[in-house]
This record gives sequence, C-alpha cells and structure tokens, in this order.
Amino acid sequence: MPEQTRPAARDPVVQMRQMTRRSLFTGSIAAGAGMLGLTWLGATAEDEGIPWPLRRVLTLNEGLARAAFRQQSTASEFAAQAAEEPRVNGSIGLDNPPPGTAAQIQVSSAGRELRVGVDVLKRMTRVEHTTELKCIEGWSTPVTWAGIRLRDVAEHFRLAGSYVALETPDRAYYVGLDAASALHPQTLLCFEMNGEPLSSDHGAPLRLVIPVKYGIKNLKRIGSIRFTEDRPADYWAERGYDWYAGL
Repeated sequence: MPEQTRPAARDPVVQMRQMTRRSLFTGSIAAGAGMLGLTWLGATAEDEGIPWPLRRVLTLNEGLARAAFRQQSTASEFAAQAAEEPRVNGSIGLDNPPPGTAAQIQVSSAGRELRVGVDVLKRMTRVEHTTELKCIEGWSTPVTWAGIRLRDVAEHFRLAGSYVALETPDRAYYVGLDAASALHPQTLLCFEMNGEPLSSDHGAPLRLVIPVKYGIKNLKRIGSIRFTEDRPADYWAERGYDWYAGL
C-alpha cells in the first residue's frame, strides 16, 4: 500500500491573521447594520412617545400578558417575618400635596364624581398580605401591606369601567390599569406597611399596592381614582415602558 501522507500543518500565525481579518470584516458588517437599524428606528414615526416598531413589540407583549392573566391567579405570599423595608424608589408626585387633598381622594365613574375621606375608607374591611414589591429594574422585596381592596371600594361606590386611572394629588404621577388587574383580590388601597402607618415617602396617607404588576404601577399618595371605558394615560408608558406592566 502506498504510504499516506499527512497534510502539512498550517502556520498558526497565518491562521490568526486570517481569523482576525474575518472577525474584523464580520464585526464591521454587524456594526454597520446596527447603525443603519438605529438610524432607521430614529427616523420612524412615534407612537405614544416612542418609535412605532418598539411600541408594536410592547403591544404584542401586552396581548400575551393579558391572555395569560387570570383573576384567580395570585402573586406569591410570604410569612410576615420575611417582610423588609422596601427602597424609596421614586418621589414624583409626593412634593407638597395641595392643601386639603391628602386626607381625601376623588372617585369617579360614568360622570359621577365624589370625594371620599381616607378615614371613611379605613372603616371598610381591612385586608393584609405579604407580597413582593417587584421593580422593573430587577430587584424585589417582600412587604406586608394592609388596606382595603379596590374591588370593595368599586362595589361600595358603584364604580365600573374597562380601565382605571389613578393620579397623585398634584397629577405629576399617574398610572393606567386594566380593570381585571385593578379589581384583582390582592390589589389594595393601602394605609399601612409592615405593621406601621405609611410614611410620607412611601405614599401616605393612601397608596396603591398591586402585586400582579411591576412597581411602576404601584402609585404612591392617591389623589384620584377614575373608572373609564377609554385606556388612560400612564406616566412610564409615555416614556417607553410597557403600558400593561404585568408580571
């Protein structure tokens, strides 16, 4: 049999040079494509404050989250001993509330408007649970919240609508909720945190706690609650975040 010869070994220096040239070529194409994509994205029309392709993606995410949401599905609850002090993450709407509004909230539905004292709400059925406050930045903290269910308030004052809008007294911060999430059994109008009355920087005298949503929806210092058939504005959705913001 003729003797088989092995192919000559390639010079490793030559191989490295070829690999480097290929990498540079591939990287240049990728970078160029990325720049073209960003240029195109920046030139597209905006939809609710961000380029429409990004808004389409967020709308798709919202549709999937809505489809997966179930009223009977609840956020995980923990033992009260696991509760911790959450970060003070955001103070928009907490500066100098207009006189006389901090102890009252305005509720409205279908053209009906009334002012309700926080002391009146506190006489309704008290609910307490320890759930995680989850921030869209990636951190979470178990907190024991106490207050009244928003669904109980809606039933008591005959409030109805497909959406719920909440604002701080100065209207600087505002959130929009789908009614199914707003009326979820774990959604509270909260006046206590970890066994103590709410502090000012956590939204006293009354704040929203909605464990099925990210923290950006948990509005501090409620000034008004409005039930509506039109999807309401949302502070962070106008700045490029998902309007639904469900977990």
